Amino acid sequence: MGEDNNLEENKLPELKLDAKQAQGFLSFFKTLPHDTRAVRIFDRRDYFTSHGENATFIAMTYYHTTTALRQLGSGPDGLSSVSISKTMFETIARDILLDRRDHTLEVYEGSGSNWRLVKSGSPGNLGSFEDVLFANNEMQDSPVVVAIIPNFRENGCTIGLSYVDLTKRTLGLAEFVDDSHFTNVESALVALGCKECLLPAESGKTSEYRTLHDALTRCGVMLTVRKKNEFKTRDLVQDLSRLVKGSIEPVRDLVSGFEFASGALGALLSYAELLADESNYGNYTIRRYNLDSYMRLDSAAVRALNVLESKTDANKNFSLFGLMNRTCTAGMGKRLLHMWLKQPLLDVNEINSRLDLVQTFVEDTALRQDLRQHLKRISDIERLMHNLEKKRAGLQHIVKLYQSSIRLPYIRSALERYDGQFSSLIKERYLDPLESLTDDDHLNKFVALVEASVDLDQLENGEYMISPNYDPALSALKDEQESLERQIHDLHKQTAHDLDLPQDKGLKLDKGTQFGHVFRITKKEEPKIRKKLTTQFIVLETRKDGVKFTNTKLKKLGDQYQKIVEEYKNCQKELVNRVVETAATFCEVFESLAGILSELDVLLSFADLASSCPTPYTRPDITSSDAGDIILEGSRHPCVEAQDWVNFIPNDCKLVRGKSWFQIITGPNMGGKSTFIRQVGVNILMAQVGSFVPCDKATISVRDCIFARVGAGDCQLLGVSTFMQEMLETASILKGATDKSLIIIDELGRGTSTYDGFGLAWAICEHLVQVIKAPTLFATHFHELTALADEKANSHANDIVGVANYHVSAHIDSSNCKLTMLYKVEPGACDQSFGIHVAEFANFPKSVVALAREKAAELEDFSPNPIFSNDTAEEVGSKRKRSSDLDDMSRGAAHAHRFLKAFSDLPLETMDLKEALHQVGKLKDDLEKDAANCHWLKQFF
Repeated sequence: MGEDNNLEENKLPELKLDAKQAQGFLSFFKTLPHDTRAVRIFDRRDYFTSHGENATFIAMTYYHTTTALRQLGSGPDGLSSVSISKTMFETIARDILLDRRDHTLEVYEGSGSNWRLVKSGSPGNLGSFEDVLFANNEMQDSPVVVAIIPNFRENGCTIGLSYVDLTKRTLGLAEFVDDSHFTNVESALVALGCKECLLPAESGKTSEYRTLHDALTRCGVMLTVRKKNEFKTRDLVQDLSRLVKGSIEPVRDLVSGFEFASGALGALLSYAELLADESNYGNYTIRRYNLDSYMRLDSAAVRALNVLESKTDANKNFSLFGLMNRTCTAGMGKRLLHMWLKQPLLDVNEINSRLDLVQTFVEDTALRQDLRQHLKRISDIERLMHNLEKKRAGLQHIVKLYQSSIRLPYIRSALERYDGQFSSLIKERYLDPLESLTDDDHLNKFVALVEASVDLDQLENGEYMISPNYDPALSALKDEQESLERQIHDLHKQTAHDLDLPQDKGLKLDKGTQFGHVFRITKKEEPKIRKKLTTQFIVLETRKDGVKFTNTKLKKLGDQYQKIVEEYKNCQKELVNRVVETAATFCEVFESLAGILSELDVLLSFADLASSCPTPYTRPDITSSDAGDIILEGSRHPCVEAQDWVNFIPNDCKLVRGKSWFQIITGPNMGGKSTFIRQVGVNILMAQVGSFVPCDKATISVRDCIFARVGAGDCQLLGVSTFMQEMLETASILKGATDKSLIIIDELGRGTSTYDGFGLAWAICEHLVQVIKAPTLFATHFHELTALADEKANSHANDIVGVANYHVSAHIDSSNCKLTMLYKVEPGACDQSFGIHVAEFANFPKSVVALAREKAAELEDFSPNPIFSNDTAEEVGSKRKRSSDLDDMSRGAAHAHRFLKAFSDLPLETMDLKEALHQVGKLKDDLEKDAANCHWLKQFF
């Protein structure tokens, strides 16, 4: 991007203001209220400008240099300014509203000291900038604004939440109790794809509010504080009666069922100014949003499982969205996929019905390819409807809808040809709805309207015109225009004959804006007819390219022609408006159609992914959350295996209730622990979205929530240490998880001292096993944790069941100390740590590695009492003793055993003291001799 910006800077538009204009502008600029979040841009027709702190921000962020800054005015009143070209303005608008999410954007128009705000937008409210943002690229995700009223009580917090999706025109309300970490708020923000959140202004900065702000920041949501009095319910039902389609009774009943959420909705209506735009009236739908309708994901899980795209992704396959997005329709499929990935299903029947459809398209390749070809020609119907309803549409929008509508018969006939095992489902989900949508009262009527009214032949020339035969008045004007064209043509022919010049080659007929229809001859021809020119014609101008002249007849005809053309244009305009208005009455039909086509598009995209991977995906068996286990055989990580340089080694994961429901996974760094535990989460998420999964065989018990604590995302910038961030994320797991969740934890407790970290990890494991009882994958470096699976070591905790140890295997070639990762997950605990081997991989100096080995060996000698695991009856203490030490110790122990046996056999009660001392001294001397070559025994002398 750097190079483009340098080019941009070289041709920065010039800031051309005279002293008077500059003075007027400076006086206006001073009157603007201070707002640190607003980026204000001034439209100066050919270019834009920005001033003050905004100018510095733009110069540094987008031009990467302050040399782009210019000074407006002089002395202390001077104002740093930057000029912005049209393309740069689009770049800035896109970045601020779609990517950064920490500023609002305002555009002013005017001159001198007289300026007014014409457009304002925020990440959740793109309305007035849609033409700039989505003119040349698709809308990937529909922005949502949420308003929250938190009500803190002694035993927790009740949240009133409402949201508005301005693109889909839906309003929603929800009310729920939340914990001190706002786990539910976070999963609601993730599921709704929220970009901006309104909160009532609070006088006291309480700790609860700070925690709520943190939750918003984690989700990348922009916080907008509004006055408390905006969160009101007065007139709410009346306002909704204007916006919402259908009768007001159900709306009144819905709103009255909420204590706080309705106040939040009141704030949203005023913030988004929904009532100011009449095109919204009667076009909104309202619903109760239920937190439990989808699998809940918090921001940490979305990050850990790479669900959504990130700017830093090396390629599109780095994220689940990028990998699964093979949609063909313009925009609609992408947005639906985005939504589905954030809202995985919980209902087994719903999941299976999606899987049935995917299976249909996987098995019938011809059907899949056929449908995908047709869907490629479908426009973004949702956006086109949005423009129609907003009165922003012209004929080209209507034509795009028409071109999409005429593809439907092909889609229907492709689906009708299918007669496999799911044909009744295909009929119910697609064929029946398509049939009722395309009948003569619906889309066929629309197609007929367009064919009658639009001049489709002109489309090839890129012209969008109403067909002259559509309206008698237009037809009459067209005839008149053609008659005048003929008369002008005849006059041209006649004049050429009179002047004895070849028509077109010698005497040209020009049609320009300045003089209308004129004759033109080259300067070379002019002397031949100079006499006639001066007597019979009116010369208009003489230039290098020739002489332009006219006569009264041509002028009269030209004027008449101009007048007719104007009338024709105005008539066209009126008819276009009429056609657009008629087309807008088909909005509901097109909305249903968009829903059907985008769903078809996403399911085809799943099928395409499942069958085009080198190792095809498989259909998972789904069971309800209180039955069945989670068994993935030969599972792979879809994003990792899609990277070019990876040859992925599949692994099994068997989470079985009461046996291996809680798995502790040990093994070396870089051995694949993180990838393994993440891939389990990703596989379950994909299955509940309705996709096939990268496994040989999969059975999945539906999960209501995935919690992931993977990798310490350092939040030092937010004033939160790595370890604190880890503890906060873990706290939300302990508070939010149930036995129906899935928990994935990687390397917990590493950010503090070993003993603290181990203590926390053990306590957390025990709580998860005994209290929460959720299936868990716990990857750790604390080998001591593997003792949890050993009931003897846990005789005090009889209710620790279902804990199993697994490890990722690695092979050490002892002759040359080489470590080879095998990336296989196998039962049992890992018997050693490979830290020093990994340091060798990183080419540490040999002396450092040698010292490390020595120090590790020393510490191992001081390690606490070993714990014995019943699996292997081997030591899994803090660190494994070196094998030489073990031999030494066992030899010494044998000698000591003999000494004690001999001592206990002495008949001391019958011996006299001198004899007894002699015998014991002898035994001691023998033992001392044995100790000479036994390190372990020496410590007793």
